[in-house]
Amino acid sequence: MLAVVVAVLGIVNTLVLSVVERTRELGLLRAVGATRSQIRTLVRRESVLMSLLGAVTGIALGTVSGVALSRALLDQGVTRLAVPAGTLTLYLVIAALVGILAAVGPARRASRVDILRAVTTE
Repeated sequence: MLAVVVAVLGIVNTLVLSVVERTRELGLLRAVGATRSQIRTLVRRESVLMSLLGAVTGIALGTVSGVALSRALLDQGVTRLAVPAGTLTLYLVIAALVGILAAVGPARRASRVDILRAVTTE
């Protein structure tokens, strides 16, 4: 559970920094006609993609490591390998939900970027 909390904080931190660093880009998108709703959707989708990428990478690395460890422990009597596909799928769904929830604050902040100030920012 602690790893999940750390992951959520990492996603929120990354999104906040992304919004702050991309102020000019977000302002230009608003200047050329993007609505606040579109900007919020953009940030939310980015968050979901980032959290799913992290979850898929973690699941893949964990599964490969588990398989390698079980093969290495054949001499010690580990003869059975079980990959909990249902649990891993649940983790992917939870990662997508966490991505959506983590994006609420940064998406709101991104949609409220002042267009004129953002365009003049370097």
